Amino acid sequence: MTVDRDVIEAHEQASPDEVSRATVVAYAVAAALLVGWFLFGWLVLRQGFVDSVGESAGAGFALLLIISVVGTVRRSRR
Repeated sequence: MTVDRDVIEAHEQASPDEVSRATVVAYAVAAALLVGWFLFGWLVLRQGFVDSVGESAGAGFALLLIISVVGTVRRSRR
């Protein structure tokens, strides 16, 4: 069995796109807001634990969908 070492080495040396510090901070802020939204619904509005989890999860998935669409549009412009 023969393996082309040049192809493997070139593939391993390719650096992935790095995530900027601002992106990590934005994700942390979004996570904190989702946790705050959960606690607000559960403790302040008293809408129930499961309802609060569902509402926060729905908001989180919607946010992930928006991030995915924006990322796809940005990559297609390159």
